Amino acid sequence: MIRKSRSSDTAAVLALWLESTIYGHPFIPQRYWRESEEVVRDTYLPAAQTWLYEEDDRLLGFASVIDARFLGALFVAPLALRSGVGTALVQHTQRRFSTLSLEVYQKNRTAVHFYHARGFQIEDAAWQEETRQPTWIMCWQADQTP
Repeated sequence: MIRKSRSSDTAAVLALWLESTIYGHPFIPQRYWRESEEVVRDTYLPAAQTWLYEEDDRLLGFASVIDARFLGALFVAPLALRSGVGTALVQHTQRRFSTLSLEVYQKNRTAVHFYHARGFQIEDAAWQEETRQPTWIMCWQADQTP
C-alpha cells in the first residue's frame, strides 16, 4: 500500500534511507551518508512531498518530490529490490506530476536502467563535488512516455 508520509514516519524513513543509500552506492564512503543524515532529516524531508510503500505495516520504500517536479528520492529496502516497490512508487509520482527530473550517479547503472525503463531520459551530466562523482540528470514528461 502507498500512503502519504506523516511526521511520525521520519525515524523509519531515515533508517530506510540510510540502509538503502549505503547499499546502492558502494562507491561512496558510508561516512558521507551518515554525515548527510541531519540534512535529510531537517531540510530535505520537511520540504518534500513523500509517499511510503508499506506491506504488513513494514516500510519497504519511499519516494519524495520537491517543488512538484524533482524526484529527489526513491529508496527501496534492499530486501524488497526487484519486487515492484520501486516501480509502484515511480508510477505513483508520475500520476501526480506531469514532469519529473532527478539526479542519479553514473556508476549506479542499475538505477540508471531502472529510470530509463520507466520513461526517464538522460538530459545532462553534472558533477557532485561533495562525493567527487559524476551524475546524470534524467527527466520524464507525461506526454513523452513511450
